[in-house]
Order: sequence, then structure tokens, then C-alpha cells
Amino acid sequence: MSEKTELDLSGANRNMWLVKVPKYISQRWEKADNTSDGVIGSLRIGQKLGKPEISFNMNSKLAKLKDKADDPELTVEHKFQVLSAMDRVLTVYTEATDNPDGASESTSKSKKKSDVAIEGKVIQRMECRPVGGDHYMKMKRLQIQQAQKPVRITQQLNSHVVKTFKPVRDHQMNIEFNRMKKEQGKKARMDADKVKDLLFNAFERHQYYTFKDLVGITQQPSPYLKEILREIGTYNVKAPHKFMWELKPEYRHYQEPKDEAGPS
Repeated sequence: MSEKTELDLSGANRNMWLVKVPKYISQRWEKADNTSDGVIGSLRIGQKLGKPEISFNMNSKLAKLKDKADDPELTVEHKFQVLSAMDRVLTVYTEATDNPDGASESTSKSKKKSDVAIEGKVIQRMECRPVGGDHYMKMKRLQIQQAQKPVRITQQLNSHVVKTFKPVRDHQMNIEFNRMKKEQGKKARMDADKVKDLLFNAFERHQYYTFKDLVGITQQPSPYLKEILREIGTYNVKAPHKFMWELKPEYRHYQEPKDEAGPS
């Protein structure tokens, strides 16, 4: 609501009844204009032992209306349970729109946008409940079965689907990999001494290498390169140089760091 909302209190003293109905009834009532000429049912009001007795019979056309073949036929007989509204304060209000559906031009002009009107206070509450019986139990059983049906099911198609999504012939990452593989060609084995020279030159620049880096430096097949590395190198399995290769001590051109700490 905006800060300039005007509140109409002309109907604040009007007495009203608050009636609650099951969801399946309200859904059928929305279709009453197209199915039953606007007639939703008949209401009978009486008294029994000094207490009000109210019953409602839904229009048979609405009760038999089905959107789907497996929709249940609704039960017709209902009763209203009268409840007290004295233990709480309930107020009914309406909020006007620019041009509400069904409102005349004079009505829409009389209320500005977001104007709120108090229509009355609730003095009686009622709940509409179906009358138990075989028909009602059948309706509830069908409703429970429908609620338990999976939303997505597997169906066998007997004909070709015109609109479909065909899988791509190949993914871009596979195309790029095959292109690079074709350009590089099959890696030919070099003489073992030449591969060692490449490795020694590399380890002169850095002490530790991953196997992937060494493959890129030597351009040798992985199984062949591993054979040579096992001969001259050591594979670290502990931190801080885990999963990296270094030269064995006898092939290193550098000295091991000495412990500079004095005797204890």
C-alpha cells in the first residue's frame, strides 16, 4: 500500500459470515458460468434442537464435470459446521484496482488506485464439509491415487516425433583434441641418451617437474618416458613436492642442503 492510501470505514459495522469450502468445490465454482449457467447448487437452512442446521447440495452438472478422463466425480451433499467467531476479531476489507473486473465505470472512478475499504466484521464462521458415504470415499480414493502418480513417466512412441532435438555429431572439445593430435602426429621414440640429455637440461633449470611437463619437454610417449625416468629420477609421494619428479642423487649437479644447526 502507498503512504497516501485512503481507508473507507462506511461498512465497518456490517455483519458478515466467513465461510470456508474445500478446494475442490472452489475449483468447480470457477467453472459454473460455462457449465451450469452460473448455478453452483442449493442451500437449505433450518434448525435442529435449537441450533442452526445448514446443508448444501452442489449442482449435479458441476459435480460430474471432468477435465480429465480419470478425474473423480465429486460428492454432492455437504453440511456447514457453525463455529464461533467471538474469540477473535476478523475484518473483511477490499482493495480497489484501476478497473476491476465486473466493476462499472462509476465504481472505478469512485475509488482511486490502492484505496482500501472495510466491508464488515465477521460475526459467524462456518466450514463446509462433505457428508460421509460410499460416494465420498470413492472420490477421496481416486484423489489419493491421482496425487501419487508420478509427474514424469516413460512412454513408448509408436510414431516418429517431428519436433525433436538431435544429438550433435561431436563436441567442440573433442574436435579440438583430434585436430591437435593430427597436427602433432604420432610421437616417435628418440634415442634414450638424447631423451636423458633433454631431461638433464630441464632439471638444470628446475629441480622438480610434473610428468605432464616432462612429456611436453621431451615430446616422447608416456610409457617410454616413464621407463627412462625410473632409471634416472625419483617420484615424490610426500609433500611438499608430492606427485613430482626429481633426479636421483647420483645425477644431480647440485649439493644437498646441509643442516646448519649446531650440535645440541
